[in-house]
Amino acid sequence: MKKMNVIAAILCLLISNFTVLAQNVRPTLTVLNIDTKGVQLEPSQMGNLVRIEIEKLNIYDVTDRYDVAYVVQKNNLNITNCYGKLCLMEIGNVIKSDYILTGSSELYGETIVLTLRLVNIKSGSIDKTTVVEFLNLPLEMQNMTAIAIRKMFDKPIDEQLFGRLTKPFDFDNAINNPYKTIINLSGPRFGYSLIFGENAERMRASSESGGFDAYPASFLFGYQFEKQYLNEGNYQALFEFIPMIGGLDQQMFIPSISFLNGFRNTRTGWEVAIGPTFSLATYSMMGKIGNTYYTEDEIKEMGISKVHIRPTLHSGGVVNLSTSLIFAVGKTIKSGKMNIPINIFGNIPTKEGWRIGISVGYNAKNTQM
Repeated sequence: MKKMNVIAAILCLLISNFTVLAQNVRPTLTVLNIDTKGVQLEPSQMGNLVRIEIEKLNIYDVTDRYDVAYVVQKNNLNITNCYGKLCLMEIGNVIKSDYILTGSSELYGETIVLTLRLVNIKSGSIDKTTVVEFLNLPLEMQNMTAIAIRKMFDKPIDEQLFGRLTKPFDFDNAINNPYKTIINLSGPRFGYSLIFGENAERMRASSESGGFDAYPASFLFGYQFEKQYLNEGNYQALFEFIPMIGGLDQQMFIPSISFLNGFRNTRTGWEVAIGPTFSLATYSMMGKIGNTYYTEDEIKEMGISKVHIRPTLHSGGVVNLSTSLIFAVGKTIKSGKMNIPINIFGNIPTKEGWRIGISVGYNAKNTQM
């Protein structure tokens, strides 16, 4: 009885080991040449690239390329133009592989079409087929191949990378514009600003009291020049030079120049910038008594002392330079090849007041080397 129990235990152990071994045996897969047309890689190079990406998945026992070369040479097989199912099945039976993966990589205009087919040698059928269209980015062939392979075998992919490799109007970056390091949103700008504080009071004031008899608001138009000096990952560091003219709708002429330094996210289109702005306007030395502003000469004539006198907006004054620090946040909307930057800006409050505004611009896709 004890012998029977021992034999039964041994049999169970052997069966268990055989079961584990059977479960660990992976199907064999062979990759030959991948047909290429219009791309930089040769069929053998493309085949090696596909083989490497399949090995990373660790779901097949991938035949080594040197073993393939040995079997092909030993049996005098011609795999140069072997891409059809009949030819592949014949070679698969000789190599004794369960599966053979074939396909093509072809350039059509500005698109690289990567096609992959998994041929089942035993059944003679094509088990899986994947077709993916990519942008014409020859330096990204390995990433394209990895994505196509993972899609074929239902593995997760990097959706952000996939978008950059497939969407022609995605924001420019080092991937989808490998030969162009920057994007440029230079172009016309127009907008509207609202003025608050002391300057708003002086604009509302009547012309008889040295005011401008105008609304504390102004239409703006000008042009933005920009220069990117850093482009890494999803971000660009940029310098912006923006000359503007405002006040024409209020019968005024107010030129200004802004120098901004900031960052732009090339994936989302958001940007932020800060810097000084310089504008020209007419000023006089004035002081405020109660709610009324008087010139320095008027205050002296009134014989009033201890009145704080400083440069103040005055329609009859002399042209002077005014400075402030401006902060802007914006987002660029893309419509085909057109960029539409929208920015909200405001200056840091000073004794003269502050202003806020919005500007909109446009340009076509503009990249520089």
